[in-house]
Amino acid sequence: MSIISDDKDFGTERRNPVIKPETIETDKNFENSIRPKTFETYIGQQALKETLKISIAAAKKRAQSLDHLLFYGPPGLGKTTLAGVIAAQMGVDIKITSAPALERPRDIIGILMSLKGGEILFIDEIHRLNKVAEEILYPAMEDFILDMTTGKSQTVKTMRIPLPKFTLIGATTKAGELSGPLRDRFGIIHRLEFYTEEELSKVINRTAGILNIDIDEQGALAIAKRSRGTPRIANRLVKRVSDFAIVKYEGRITEEIANEALDLLRIDEYGLDTTDRTLLKLIIEKYDGGPVGIETIAAAIGEDVRTIEDVCEPFLLQAGLLQRTPRGRKVSAAAYRHLGYKSHAALEQKSLF
Repeated sequence: MSIISDDKDFGTERRNPVIKPETIETDKNFENSIRPKTFETYIGQQALKETLKISIAAAKKRAQSLDHLLFYGPPGLGKTTLAGVIAAQMGVDIKITSAPALERPRDIIGILMSLKGGEILFIDEIHRLNKVAEEILYPAMEDFILDMTTGKSQTVKTMRIPLPKFTLIGATTKAGELSGPLRDRFGIIHRLEFYTEEELSKVINRTAGILNIDIDEQGALAIAKRSRGTPRIANRLVKRVSDFAIVKYEGRITEEIANEALDLLRIDEYGLDTTDRTLLKLIIEKYDGGPVGIETIAAAIGEDVRTIEDVCEPFLLQAGLLQRTPRGRKVSAAAYRHLGYKSHAALEQKSLF
């Protein structure tokens, strides 16, 4: 994976906003050992993988670069990993950056001019691109041309610089925040789905094998049940449970040991952590189950609005514990039952007698 560092040191001006994980040895060793390199080792997203295999095979037969791709869905489902797999299958290099790093026009221009024919440019959080960078991308994506201006006022000149054909892969957790013109320039658009417990169990067993963690099938399934349908969380939890098993027991992770460790980490059987339960309890206890605005919730629990929207809400909504309404967020009857409260409807009925 070919990636360029952002800064030479903390005191110098950022020259290239492309991230280079090789510069951080621990990140390189861990990420490169965990991330799948082929579709066969990439677990889950079966329908998406089959579609991508066809697109890649067609692009190779035409001897052309792959169409621009947009992946969207909750964080931690493997969008960056999938981009790396696509690059490996196409036999090309990939450059990875994120939209917040592309603050100035020269940032995106520098990356585009450094691309070679067939290379892949991956932009994470692409919904956060500023308007100038987005405008520069339009002709680059559509006609593989970079429009630049030189001079000032009456001496302004426009130059059109041809670019080698490349593939842009964008990833976002908020597809609705992408502008229409940018979204329409992607030839392939796919949503990544939450993983099933069986798929997560396979992810956990694969990670455990790579990290030499001793785990049985029931132990892997116990962790999978509390991983919120997200491989990133599953990989993190298997490491934490392994630490617990090594210190408290003989290192082997069984169902009982996994559940004990996760209880200690305050992650319940739904996969909810302390922040999730605090959010739900706040709406139940302080706002009578809702609806209540997201800004009010964020202020009350001391969390950022974006953290709640990007990290907490996707799974709570998917699990049916939280509801979005035009007036704000509401807690569902399932959340009342899970947290041990009598449902709002039951309380109202009781008050009538």
